[in-house]
Amino acid sequence: MKRQLIYATIILAGLLFLAIPEFAGDYPLKPADFKRVHLRSGLFAERLKTTLETTIPHVLKMNEETGRIANFEKAAGLKKGKFVGRRYNDSDVFKTLEGVAYYLMLRKDPSIEKYMDNLISVIAKAQEKDGYLYTARTVDPENPPPGAGPYRWSNLFTSHELYNVGHMYEAAVAYYLATGKENFLKIAIKNADLIDRVFRQGKKCAYPGHQEIEIGLVKLYRVTGNKKYLKLARYFLDARGRCPFRRMFASDSDFAVYNQPEYMQAHKPVIKQKEAVGHAVRALYMYSALLDVGTAADIPIYIKTAKTLWKDIVEHKIYITGGVGSRSEGEAFGKPYELPNADAYSETCASIANVFFNHRLFLLTGDGKYVDVLERTLYNALLAGISLSGDHFFYVNPLESKGGLERKPWYSCACCPTNLARFLPTIGKYMYATGNNSIYITLFGQNETELAIADQKIHLLQKTDYPWDGKIKIEIFPEKSSVFTIFVRIPEWAIGKPIPGDLYRFKKQKKVRPELKVNSKPIPLKIEKGFVKITRKWSKGDVINLFLPMEVRRVVAHPLVKDDTDRVAFQRGPVVFCFEEADNGKDILNKVVSAEAKFSAEYKPSFLGGLVVLKGKAADGSILTAIPYFAWDNRTPGKMIVWIKEE
Repeated sequence: MKRQLIYATIILAGLLFLAIPEFAGDYPLKPADFKRVHLRSGLFAERLKTTLETTIPHVLKMNEETGRIANFEKAAGLKKGKFVGRRYNDSDVFKTLEGVAYYLMLRKDPSIEKYMDNLISVIAKAQEKDGYLYTARTVDPENPPPGAGPYRWSNLFTSHELYNVGHMYEAAVAYYLATGKENFLKIAIKNADLIDRVFRQGKKCAYPGHQEIEIGLVKLYRVTGNKKYLKLARYFLDARGRCPFRRMFASDSDFAVYNQPEYMQAHKPVIKQKEAVGHAVRALYMYSALLDVGTAADIPIYIKTAKTLWKDIVEHKIYITGGVGSRSEGEAFGKPYELPNADAYSETCASIANVFFNHRLFLLTGDGKYVDVLERTLYNALLAGISLSGDHFFYVNPLESKGGLERKPWYSCACCPTNLARFLPTIGKYMYATGNNSIYITLFGQNETELAIADQKIHLLQKTDYPWDGKIKIEIFPEKSSVFTIFVRIPEWAIGKPIPGDLYRFKKQKKVRPELKVNSKPIPLKIEKGFVKITRKWSKGDVINLFLPMEVRRVVAHPLVKDDTDRVAFQRGPVVFCFEEADNGKDILNKVVSAEAKFSAEYKPSFLGGLVVLKGKAADGSILTAIPYFAWDNRTPGKMIVWIKEE
């Protein structure tokens, strides 16, 4: 009877794709083309410049020096030797190449393009005849590295065979869009066709231990129009929690965590999951895939599930910095309100995945609450993952350090540096979106862009020193005077809440409110779904002025967050601040602020690249200095704290 049940489950999972309709659509809102968002100055501009000039060359160099690229040369028969590193090292190369493709969209560089083409030719030779691509096995089929499994697809929970190529699909699509060349795309298609034959068509009931291929498959579907890739993405999603789960490892082994289906979100069918559990990056990649597949194939239950999981995260499991995944064990979500500070994991990759997830939710709904979470994560937990110099990285991002944590130039598991290299070049796409004869202004920063709506192009010029200053001027230049709608985001932190939900709140409410004007005339702040909607006949030179109050605010956590009891965090605008030993001495972890002490803000143009610092008195009368959390550990290594004791 048990065997019959297993066979029935396998057949059911194999037939699920039959319910997929014809192409249904895409996200209602379209993100800005980041190639056309020109960041002129300010924080985003500096981070982008550093990424292009330092971070991407650095990660390329490290891929070379650590043998990751040599693994492809060995698999291609161009070099001799054993596979070097971990079974998922191919993914680091693919993520880096995706970042390089975005670099080429922003800057013409024939030498870099030639480098890409040469490396792509090596990858083509490393690919086996039927399309299989996994250097960890091809280099030495008889003795693959730990976790790879003895033969193809034999150990999907740990092997990363499908995870790796998911990143390859994303890189191949990016390079095709950057250059129009199909050399990388052909490799991806050949591999995806093999996987489709083995799993979906072959009714092999299995799924990847680490989600990612689902996102890559949807991108491959969108660029090729071939529905089988969309069907395969859904096949893998629907297999979770339905295919038989085997505990394969000894309880004392390095792979024991893979014995837990919750770790890889396989404890229930995806549409029955209501709580964010397990490995945070895997989870958020899966939630993003639910939205990708749900919109493309019109599966409302996928979208409903993703929204339910988002609510669990923002109401119970997100740090004030926007970081997620509080447990180091399993790099996982904890229980509700389990948000330790010194032991916080908050992996950089999880912050990137959190931005991916919230951006998709916004594009689907047009709701600014998702941008609120995106912005908080971007300015704090995500940017903290990389040094101001662009070549040192944090894997984990705690909210308190006793002094033993420093960024490193590389990791043996290098997912975070390479993920940053592919994320940061695309910052511009998160700043705007377009819909039906509408423009959404979502993030603020000094830039100019060109957006296409209806039958014309709209040139926008944004002038601001945000996030250090709350004055934002937006000049509009349509090709012709016409009626259309501009949605201006009013961040939730500017009207009384740090983040959606009640996990955090400002200690005292302020009376200063945002102000909005068009051509110097005040506009009522009628906020719907986080935006003020302005529909009018726009002409060249029209100006929107937005003022966002930038007071220093104290944040307190929900009483059930025990680690933050009798503590406060400081926030100004979207930026969370921390107290570092370099400014406050070795006793900073024991410092106390009085309940009434006022902290002032000062912009220092020559300090750490130019940023705002806060100053105020501790209860003992000493002066305390707080800097943006993302900027800590860029000087002398030392202690740091976000949630400081309050008298």
